[in-house]
Amino acid sequence: MITHVVLVKLKNQDVKNVESTYTLLSTLNGKVPSVRHLEVGKDVSHSGRSYDIALIAKFDDLTGLQAYLAHPNHVPVSNKLRELAASIVTVDYELG
Repeated sequence: MITHVVLVKLKNQDVKNVESTYTLLSTLNGKVPSVRHLEVGKDVSHSGRSYDIALIAKFDDLTGLQAYLAHPNHVPVSNKLRELAASIVTVDYELG
C-alpha cells in the first residue's frame, strides 16, 4: 500500500479561503478509481509551523498513485491548488 501525504500552506489563510480549499480537495473523494482511501483535514493547532490543510490518499501500488496524479479529475484540482498555495510539501511512502 502506498500512502500519499500532501500538506498545503495557503497564501491567504483566512477562514473562508481555508474552507473553500478544503472543499475543493474534498471533491476528489470517489472521483478517481485507483484511490482506496482519501481524507482531507484542516489544521486545528494554528502554530507557527503548521500547514493549513492536509490530504492523505492511499493506493494499492505506485501505478495507482501515478494514475491518480494524471487523472482528469485530479489535474485541475492540483493546478488550482498550486495557484492558492504559498507552499506545498508531499511525501509518498510504502508500508509493508
